[in-house]
Amino acid sequence: MMLFLLIGCFLTVTAAVAGIGYWFLRRPENVDEARANAEIATLVRAPVVREELEAAPLTDTLKTIGEKFAAAQSPKNPFARKLLQAGYRHPAAPQIFYGAKCALAAAIALPLAVWGGVTGDGLSGALGAAVGGGGFAWFVPDRVLEWRVRRRQQNLKRALPPSLDLMVLGLEAGQGIDSVLADTAREFRRAYPEIAAEFASVAGEIKAGNTRVDVLRSLAYRNQEPELTKLINLLVDGDRFGTSLAPALRDHARYLRTRRRQEAQEQARKTSVKLVFPVFFLIFPSVLLVTLGPAVLTLMGSLSRLLQ
Repeated sequence: MMLFLLIGCFLTVTAAVAGIGYWFLRRPENVDEARANAEIATLVRAPVVREELEAAPLTDTLKTIGEKFAAAQSPKNPFARKLLQAGYRHPAAPQIFYGAKCALAAAIALPLAVWGGVTGDGLSGALGAAVGGGGFAWFVPDRVLEWRVRRRQQNLKRALPPSLDLMVLGLEAGQGIDSVLADTAREFRRAYPEIAAEFASVAGEIKAGNTRVDVLRSLAYRNQEPELTKLINLLVDGDRFGTSLAPALRDHARYLRTRRRQEAQEQARKTSVKLVFPVFFLIFPSVLLVTLGPAVLTLMGSLSRLLQ
């Protein structure tokens, strides 16, 4: 039994290492870029916004598992908005997410149950290992989703100033706001795929016949990025009152760059404070050990000879 357990652990570690290597070789940013290019091409040229393609068999299985949870069917599920913020717009995204949580918990709990039953106190050891490992794995997708949301919001925030500059050029050249958004999405599909996909989605929904105000508010609801929300409020006010958008967008781009510079200076000032803890608890004891260690050993040797 121990031999099979060792073989299972070896195969699990090998599969994990191979999966991590495959993830690095695939370069997820290029995969996201290709997906954003396909989405932009579909949304900008098509008169209506199309749904995503049918999911893979694994996704269908996760969806079937997730449909067993009542929380996945609730419209007030907090993970539904987080999935939108992370860029997952499929209608079945909450069900797939809960299915992934359940599958990961089961995949971690079963090997730990076997290991706990062999090395622990029988049934109690297996149950404790399964509950601990499964509970930990159940919350891992939550942390991954939060990391995806933060990363996407940072990418959106980073892409806003150059996007505003290009929009100002288009508006000053006499283009309308709809064509400016479409052109910005087309030009930034490689450099900033997240903001390009969002602007392309706005252009496609406007072409489908939705009002510009509703589409912009839907964009703010999907992302919940404060700086992007400010830009959307600016566009909505300009559309409502008929004011010129080019000067306002230029001032907003200048404000965003100033804000980013201030945040960078704030982080730089915090660096010296954050270095106090590793210096005091890690570097300083090592320095004391290296400098005072030989002297303490010599003193202890001298005292021991005197006492003898």
